[in-house]
Amino acid sequence: MKFLIKKSPDGFIKSVNDEINTILNRNFDSLFPEFVCDEDYKDLDKLAMPVELHEHDNEYCVNAELPGVKKEDLDIDIDKNHLTINAKKEEEKEEKDSNYTKSEFRYGEFSRTVYFPKDIDVEKTDAKLEHGILKIHAPKKEIEKETTKKLAVK
Repeated sequence: MKFLIKKSPDGFIKSVNDEINTILNRNFDSLFPEFVCDEDYKDLDKLAMPVELHEHDNEYCVNAELPGVKKEDLDIDIDKNHLTINAKKEEEKEEKDSNYTKSEFRYGEFSRTVYFPKDIDVEKTDAKLEHGILKIHAPKKEIEKETTKKLAVK
């Protein structure tokens, strides 16, 4: 006797929609390089983290969603025009006759690189982790104004 399992079309449509969004985001990031978010698709052990990017007159703000990640497990590298966030979230192993039916929690290494259209001031950039949100403020580097002067001919 075969068992019938009712499948809802919503799950299929959602998975197709997610796949299309992934493909479009990956391709459009290279077409519109205002802010480029480089996710390492080749290394499937590393999971991408969702980010928000805001540009203000004098700074860029990056918010990364990292629920359950401790600040000790964060590694942030910053250069004049890009920022790389590496995070690790380890599964807490507690075996007490627990049989999972389904788990959507993600464990492992998370990585995200953001490229900025203008150089940032590395020395003044700061990061803060609160309530599972990493907030990074990266001030734009001030462009030195060219000075001109008149030369007297001797």
